[in-house]
Amino acid sequence: MDSPAADRASRDASIALGLTLPTDTVLYLLLPLHAATFGVTFAEAGLLLAANRLVRIAGYGWIARLYEQRGPRIACTLAVLGAALSSLGYALLPGLWWLLAARLLWGLSFAALNIATQALATAEPRGAARRSGRSRAIIATGPMIGLVAGALIAEAYGPHLVFLLLAAIALGALPFALRLPGGHGEPVRGAPRFGLPARIDVWSFVQGMALDGVFVLGLSVLAALALGGAGQGAALAAGLALALRYASEIALGPAGGALADRFGAARMLILLSAASALALAAIGIGGPGLWIGALLVVLLRGLLQPLPAPVVAARNPGAERVPALARLATWRDLGAGAGPLAAGLLLPILPPALVYGLTGLALLLAAVALPGLRRETPAPQAP
Repeated sequence: MDSPAADRASRDASIALGLTLPTDTVLYLLLPLHAATFGVTFAEAGLLLAANRLVRIAGYGWIARLYEQRGPRIACTLAVLGAALSSLGYALLPGLWWLLAARLLWGLSFAALNIATQALATAEPRGAARRSGRSRAIIATGPMIGLVAGALIAEAYGPHLVFLLLAAIALGALPFALRLPGGHGEPVRGAPRFGLPARIDVWSFVQGMALDGVFVLGLSVLAALALGGAGQGAALAAGLALALRYASEIALGPAGGALADRFGAARMLILLSAASALALAAIGIGGPGLWIGALLVVLLRGLLQPLPAPVVAARNPGAERVPALARLATWRDLGAGAGPLAAGLLLPILPPALVYGLTGLALLLAAVALPGLRRETPAPQAP
């Protein structure tokens, strides 16, 4: 695939994911606030939100093989339909078991779209970091708008209408999925899903735990408190806080990709991770450090998001690339699932400075372990 073809395919896959992703991100916002309306308890709402990541962890290997056998067009078209059906489920089928089925369907749909966006962005090595940065900006636009608009509509008309509208928007991704390359996808070499992780996998786990787990939970709580989130404006307050993350990806994702093209994706990954670790530690100090640290984490996360895929692609050429990207996403999901659990357990009993300080230290250690390493020996192949 030459550069212009890779540009087009990456853009179309990114638009498809950007139009379907709000069906998930808005649920993270509205389900805990409207659990009774959805026919579940607060504890069951937590289970439903976790189920999305659990099925992705279990299903990434299968989805990667589907991508190889059917190609990005079929994989992404099925994923778009799955996303629309899951959103209809949230709107029309209350109760734990129906919602759980919808969550599992979305988890597999996201896995296909996520693999496609990363694989197509890195299909041509030249300009891979630039395409990855543009891809992140396109993808983030949907959740950013969806979170704010969804919060406003939910407060005026209730959450069910929001997911009906999001199902219709998800179907708008079909033309972009159908324009993706047909035929077989790239060759995928099977590999054990949970062998000894590579160093970049360890970094991905810690990054997911720190920036998509501990930080996001703290940011949502702080924003809700600062804007009076205990009352009528709770959804809007939390929505604004979460939307800020995606706004940083839109504004800074392309810049992160351009910096990686100029200075090297691996070098920028390490430097930005180290800076993010320091910003996390500042959040725990409180006072002005809390707000300065939070702003820096949001900005640095926007620059950081495009970098892991090009690093992994460069270290895993040929048939190893797509499964390596799937493993990277799996470890990030594990970290992002562990982060809120750790924060929920530790913040009530430990000082915030210690929780955020240890989280920042873990990210710093995972980052500084990356430079100067030779390529890890591939895990043994499954028989």
